[in-house]
Amino acid sequence: MRGRTALPTTRSDRLEIRSDRRFHFDVPRGAFWAAVAAVEDYRGWWPWLRLFEARSLTAGDVWTCQVQPPLPYALRFTLRLEEVVPVQLIRATVSGDLHGEATLEVLEDAGEPSSCQVRLRSALTPAATLPRLVATAAPGVARFGHDWILDTGIRQFRDRARRTAVRRPPLPG
Repeated sequence: MRGRTALPTTRSDRLEIRSDRRFHFDVPRGAFWAAVAAVEDYRGWWPWLRLFEARSLTAGDVWTCQVQPPLPYALRFTLRLEEVVPVQLIRATVSGDLHGEATLEVLEDAGEPSSCQVRLRSALTPAATLPRLVATAAPGVARFGHDWILDTGIRQFRDRARRTAVRRPPLPG
């Protein structure tokens, strides 16, 4: 085809965006967990979280979300909390405009009880038409939107975790 740019044919596994990141927090694990458990505060912390409905941070709860990365579309999805081990682990499945899974582990910071490490792993595939098109035609743009949400969210959450640790008693951990 001359004069036209054909979209590459792709298999869904090539559209998958995988992440495996570690973050350091200057609060103990229990204080970090108390902040994460404050689901009623999420919308105030993250202005790009346009919709968020959740009851609690407990296994079986289903969270309804809409995020607005700096791209020309928003993503709507649900998180089903498959496993929640207080002060240690959250494992969720994702469905809607994205499909996949995500795991958040809260780890002790070796030799530093006043801080913790958080490991976030995810494997997400766009399911809605526009995000799939972007991921197919411009995978770097899709990765940018994903990374922007993670990087911005963590940066905004660090300060909130410290403030929440002051307001709420930390959970044993």
